[in-house]
Amino acid sequence: MGAVVTPAAQREFAFNRSDFEKVRKTLMSQAGIRLADSKDGMVYSRLARRLRALNMDSFNEYLAYVASSTEEQEQFVNALTTNLTSFFREPHHFDALARYLHEHPETHTIWCAASSTGEEPYSIAMVVAEVYGSYKPPVNIVASDIDSNVLATAQRGVYPANSIEKLSNSRKQQFFHRGTGNNAGKVKVVDELRNMVTFKKINLQQADWGFRREVNVIFCRNVLIYFDKPTQLKLLARMVDLLPADGMYVAGHSENFNLQTDLVRPMGKTLYQPVK
Repeated sequence: MGAVVTPAAQREFAFNRSDFEKVRKTLMSQAGIRLADSKDGMVYSRLARRLRALNMDSFNEYLAYVASSTEEQEQFVNALTTNLTSFFREPHHFDALARYLHEHPETHTIWCAASSTGEEPYSIAMVVAEVYGSYKPPVNIVASDIDSNVLATAQRGVYPANSIEKLSNSRKQQFFHRGTGNNAGKVKVVDELRNMVTFKKINLQQADWGFRREVNVIFCRNVLIYFDKPTQLKLLARMVDLLPADGMYVAGHSENFNLQTDLVRPMGKTLYQPVK
């Protein structure tokens, strides 16, 4: 989800360093996410849309409104969270998941902790369906995100046809319907696969994630990098606590937890097992 950065000289609204710092502070308090110094252009581009939509004249006015409106707090977080994903991104993780399921057929819960627009949890669901040979395996797939907009997209399961170009023909035929007429150029995830995934809004900073039993596999890829180091370690510890001793934690290519030897041990490329 890229943003066109508007040069400062052409900006419709005044936006200075103080405004940027207020946005950073607000996002940290709302979602625990830290914005890098370099993100001021991205912040302006995305939030200027909200100012226009609300007919507001300044960032001060907008941030005051965010502080007073629960509904706008959600829009604020949605606007500033980045959702870059694709089907079977980092394919070795899905090969590892297939191996894990073959070795642990009693797996009961897989959590995709940053589902974005749904490509990742549906990729997980395809692997599960293939391993068990069924759309009704003994596995619960929970997919969560902080952004309600991308969750709505994920639940619909409708994507541009070119998003599945790299999938095998058998996966295209088994797991997707091709659109016709007004829906030409689109594909839709088959209902049987969509029904395998439960989508939930979860802020990783909230006290209770809602899991009442162990989670065998956690996909949390390129998410913790958006938090400061103490928060990263706190969240990693909470997630590891959900896993059994033979569970699997799947990190992103931008993350490395090899030094957190009290929490996890490496079991492959950006794959970890909890230390219990």
